[in-house]
Amino acid sequence: MTPSLPQPRPPAALVPSAGAAVLVTGAGGPAGVAVVRRLVALGHRVVAGDADVAAAGGALAHTAVVLPRGDHPRFVDALLGVCVAYGVDALVSTVAEELPHLAAGAGRLAAAGVATWLPDVAAVDVCCDKAAFARAMAAAGVPHPVTAASADEVAGVPGPWVVKPLAGRGSRGVRLLDDRALVVEALRADDGLIAQTRLTGREFTADALVDRDGAVRVVVPRWREETRAGISVKGRTFASDAVTRVVSGALAAVQLTGPANVQGFVADDGTATVMEINPRFSGGLPLTLAAGADVVSAYLAGVRGEPLPELSSRPGVAMSRYFAETYSSEDGSPVVDPCAPVAVRA
Repeated sequence: MTPSLPQPRPPAALVPSAGAAVLVTGAGGPAGVAVVRRLVALGHRVVAGDADVAAAGGALAHTAVVLPRGDHPRFVDALLGVCVAYGVDALVSTVAEELPHLAAGAGRLAAAGVATWLPDVAAVDVCCDKAAFARAMAAAGVPHPVTAASADEVAGVPGPWVVKPLAGRGSRGVRLLDDRALVVEALRADDGLIAQTRLTGREFTADALVDRDGAVRVVVPRWREETRAGISVKGRTFASDAVTRVVSGALAAVQLTGPANVQGFVADDGTATVMEINPRFSGGLPLTLAAGADVVSAYLAGVRGEPLPELSSRPGVAMSRYFAETYSSEDGSPVVDPCAPVAVRA
């Protein structure tokens, strides 16, 4: 279950450390790619793992491996095999669905010399269940849209409405409805849906890092100025005490530690409301890094049991995302990037 996939190496100028390697899972997703790129840029030796043999992050790391999905019964066995084979001493998961399985195998990983920093499974479960998350926010008094978890509860939810899956990511399965009867019909037809009052205002995402004792070390909010398939492609960091307070309150309510991605809205009157928490690094992580908050390095330090550095960020840093490609060949020979700068001879 742990085949290694040959991939093009990172740029030769980035020489990896001779020390232990870091295994990053979910290397095919935006968060995984961002974590791989940051660790490679810092000189760490990086092993990128993903269930997709062609995951882009594999081409950006020093070694790429194919892993089973997190819910596979041999998932932890595969991780252990990779860690032993490649001298891994630290694990960074960028996939929320893997976290409960990793927690179950944390003792085996520790016995193999692999350090982890995993959130409490109960906190992950609350974050991954939108109905449970709504109840947690209501119990803690954290602003959150009114939510119906069944058709019978829709009468108590003001419209207009957004109907979405109980579990999921991005904008998959999300519907905007203006007719209460259609909302009731949707929830009766599928008990895996919830309905919420549709919020207005500016949408934000905040990257956060919570240390092991529950103290919030940094909150970096950014406006989601343009999204595609639920992923931010244009954004700008900003400073807001109201957003920092509501994000910190939401994180405390679910008792999450480690990296988190908190999404919500800021109304015209400045009131901030939380929509959801993803218990992982975000797809928009590069903007947080560019704004000066190196949550990747800080998290890795925490994984390895080292003190977390002080973190801060700069407001007003903008990001515009574009597509980039990695290349490989069947025989393992290098493939020239057709868009790479061409050296001009004098």
